Amino acid sequence: MPMIDVYAPVGIFNDNHGLAQEIAQIVMRWEKVPSIPFFSDNTAAFIHELPVDVFSTASGKSDSVRVQVTTNAGALDREQQLGVVKDITALVAEAAGDPTLQDRTWVTLTEAVQGGWGIGGHSYTNEEIVHHVRKLLGKE
Repeated sequence: MPMIDVYAPVGIFNDNHGLAQEIAQIVMRWEKVPSIPFFSDNTAAFIHELPVDVFSTASGKSDSVRVQVTTNAGALDREQQLGVVKDITALVAEAAGDPTLQDRTWVTLTEAVQGGWGIGGHSYTNEEIVHHVRKLLGKE
């Protein structure tokens, strides 16, 4: 149930809601989780539009996008990390209508510590997530 934050200059995207949904779906696809409400309702992306005067590179430019993806610990292996970064970067550039934005899109992958992932008032460990999902799928 990743949480995804996209930080971008104001007005760079035409459809923030659509972009947020597509990014969430990319991460779910790469995580290879079942498409059940526990995952689809709890994997979310947030688009944060920033005025260009509140962020800058060291060279003074304010035309970059930062995407931070937070997952539970160990959710993505190396192949999945590469896929998530590649697909999100391509989607961000496409959503902005600017292929050069791929060179200015930073994607950071962060893992919550064991037990540092809370939903519905419960702090889940990885084992608890697996147990809960197996129960939802009728496999326990």
